[in-house]
Amino acid sequence: MDVTLRGIASITYWADDVAAAADWYTEVLGTGPVFTRPGPGGRLGYAAFAIDEGTRLAIATSATAPPGAATEPGGAVGHWTVDDLDAVLAKLTSMGAKEWIPPTPHGPVVSVAVVDPFGNVVGLISTTHPDADFRGGPPSRTG
Repeated sequence: MDVTLRGIASITYWADDVAAAADWYTEVLGTGPVFTRPGPGGRLGYAAFAIDEGTRLAIATSATAPPGAATEPGGAVGHWTVDDLDAVLAKLTSMGAKEWIPPTPHGPVVSVAVVDPFGNVVGLISTTHPDADFRGGPPSRTG
């Protein structure tokens, strides 16, 4: 049996107001959701964005979060690959995101995390940031 993890297919962020979150992420991504579904009371309950050929960002109503789901930032941080970390960080903070983890070099990558206006942690990572240290060679795409 092959148990190789091949990449993230989807990441789900929770929001009390999915329509507002979908509008916010439409501005961040430059494109709207590829799929939506109504939720309780006819309000938008789910929106999915196509990020690339195999990755989706889903925004679901907080009412559907599993029991015990964290309501404060914490736990695992998924990092989105970006080319210009500083520019993306500036855009997100200008749109109301709050820096949570400052830009931090980790050898050949630099990462940062913000909390979006809906309480979700959004990690960013770049291999092209000037603070990346390539003394061990360029980062491997395979691990």
